Amino acid sequence: MARRFKPPWTTERISGGYVVKDGTGQALAYVYAREKRADADIAKVLTMDEARRVASSIAKLPALLGAADQSAPIS
Repeated sequence: MARRFKPPWTTERISGGYVVKDGTGQALAYVYAREKRADADIAKVLTMDEARRVASSIAKLPALLGAADQSAPIS
């Protein structure tokens, strides 16, 4: 049985990055980052802006997958 994560998925800023949560508050993904580009380069992680964009893209997945399911032909 497949586990389903309830929409809507949201992003929340946390110390050191962002967390993506489903509609029940379950954490689905953590995206770690640093405030300054130099610190991010040293730690080999994303900047906060990059992390925000990645987390936002992850949060949009249910809508994108729902659109793909609806466009699939019914046999």
